[in-house]
Amino acid sequence: MSTIEDVARLAGLSRTTVSRVINNHPYVSAGKKKLVQEAMDILGYVPNSSARSLRNQKTDIIAVFIPRVMNPFFSQFIESFENAASGQNYQLIVCQTQYSQEKELTYLNLLKTRQIDGVVMVSFENDWDVIEPFLEYGPIILCNEVVEKAQVPMIFLDQQYGGYIATKHLTSQGHSKIAYCCGGYRSSVSMARERGFRQALTEAGVQFEERYAFRNAFHVEDGKRVFRELKEMTCPPTAIFTGGDEVAAGMISEAKKFGWNVPDDLAVIGFDNQEITELLDPMITTVYQPVEEMAHKALEVMVQRIQSKRNYSLEKHEFPMKLVIRESTISKKLANV
Repeated sequence: MSTIEDVARLAGLSRTTVSRVINNHPYVSAGKKKLVQEAMDILGYVPNSSARSLRNQKTDIIAVFIPRVMNPFFSQFIESFENAASGQNYQLIVCQTQYSQEKELTYLNLLKTRQIDGVVMVSFENDWDVIEPFLEYGPIILCNEVVEKAQVPMIFLDQQYGGYIATKHLTSQGHSKIAYCCGGYRSSVSMARERGFRQALTEAGVQFEERYAFRNAFHVEDGKRVFRELKEMTCPPTAIFTGGDEVAAGMISEAKKFGWNVPDDLAVIGFDNQEITELLDPMITTVYQPVEEMAHKALEVMVQRIQSKRNYSLEKHEFPMKLVIRESTISKKLANV
């Protein structure tokens, strides 16, 4: 965090002069006041007295950061969190970052200006070193993300295990040409799932092939796009593990459009166990995540932090996940081999 010495250095003034400006001393020129204010704005410096005053305020509002409201996983989390929060007389504001680092920082300023009491980050876009300084202004909780160096509460699932059990199911069905489809490169969730994916392949004696890796897939349309890409391959995969039920649904829909049979021509696994998995034909095999339980724990931990005014301290809460097997991966063709 920036200090009064940093402000003085940037403004080209003495620490005493900066202190006089901050404390509204009458014998400071307008020019020097302007230099100090500009330096404070650039550095994001909040005087200690002002910070203490702001910290004593309470809004009873908690912000939840998500990338997309329309994603079923995030919308379910929001609904569950809001239900729990209202029961404890807290209000919720939803901050949709749309995977933008700039938007995320703008929303974090709500904490700095004390318009909210705390932040639950269900995903984040900036490096932790950029986010961490905002802890001076209030509690931040990571939910669904893990950062080893962060000294904050983390509510999460073993995403590597999720990727592992999904891929192991595909290898147990006899597949050796298995594609991997995930979201962003930067996400700790995606990276953990890929580690699980590779682990299951290694155990089955199957080599990971980068040409079968499809990245930056988040929506139904992305699933359709990925299917069109893989169907043009000279030796396409026979199964694919996706990072979301939306993507899996788009893939299955497009496969049927082109006359492919799921799962005989292509087995598809989703992630999250959202309602859409039981609405399609075939119904989608997926990895279940206990979203409601995670949301309730996030609210519980956040309220404790707000009331105790503890911002820095590590606390981990891990929830189990399991594979839900449905028709999109049970191939009659392979079963008869």
